[in-house]
Amino acid sequence: MSNVEQRETITPWGKMSHAWLAAHGDVAIDASHAAPAWACTGCHRCREWCDHRNPVAATLLETRDALMRATPDVVPPGATRAVLGFDAHDASTRAAARALGESHEGVRAGAKDALLVGCGYLRRAPREARDAIEATLALSRGPVALVQGCCGLPLRLAGAAERHARHVRELIASLASFERVTVVDPGCAISLRDDLGDRLELLIDRATRALTSMSRASGVDGPIRWHDPCQLGRGLGVYDEPRALLGRVLGRAPEEFHERREQAACSGAGGLLPCTMPENARAIGDARIAAHLEAGGGRIVTGCASSLVALRKAGAARGVQVDDIVSWIARGLGSSKGGGRNRPETV
Repeated sequence: MSNVEQRETITPWGKMSHAWLAAHGDVAIDASHAAPAWACTGCHRCREWCDHRNPVAATLLETRDALMRATPDVVPPGATRAVLGFDAHDASTRAAARALGESHEGVRAGAKDALLVGCGYLRRAPREARDAIEATLALSRGPVALVQGCCGLPLRLAGAAERHARHVRELIASLASFERVTVVDPGCAISLRDDLGDRLELLIDRATRALTSMSRASGVDGPIRWHDPCQLGRGLGVYDEPRALLGRVLGRAPEEFHERREQAACSGAGGLLPCTMPENARAIGDARIAAHLEAGGGRIVTGCASSLVALRKAGAARGVQVDDIVSWIARGLGSSKGGGRNRPETV
């Protein structure tokens, strides 16, 4: 955000200072002073630069919640819409999950293992959602139940912490009968990991354990560059696994961005930023595509529904194709039936 706007207010220091001043009554609680709390994608990159590893993103989430409860009229309209429209969003997600599950004979409500794809994939990247199901079925060697509904993360990002907690409790209760819940989207994993504990497992982690059984893709020309999603990398500490998976399927190590791993640059898709500050979110995504082209171009692979959608939008005008790693996992397992343009084929 501070790279896009280049205002002192939007630096991590400025946002933390605003939060402190607001909490102590030293600034007016109006829309202008409230806005910096939502000027954050929650990427945690500032934490990596901080000698004290100050939790800026977590502090700003608490600030959003305090402002939402005390002075809802100063909350950015995009955040308010996300809360007011959450029930409809959750219902649409459930409908998408039901429709997708009906197209796979391996998806059964009575299975012992559950799969949580995530609303980002279900609603905005259905091809990748299908690949995630097919990959999970190949890894499970048995039926899986498809979790219906949203994990509730949009509520937390908007500032409705209490409602988010209530939604999570209800979702966790609905998952009580499952021995394992495989999660595709890292944001969902972060939202639910404290409550699901050892029962939660990332699809990427499951696929990595099956690495030696994966096949190499053929007919893949040009550079394939891995983009570290913020929540998968800095959020969950997963860096080596997607690189190992891509290396196995490609037969070579993926290309890298100049800013990568712990210092990877954000896609602009997190923190509800596309809803609260869409122009800034687009500018951040455009900067990632520019960095990709400067590094040699080719295809981008990421591992997060929000990043996938944001980078696809930013890359469309410049001819940059963006994939999700779930599609490459599915191909490596010989389970993908998708027919998208330039999809990798396994040998």
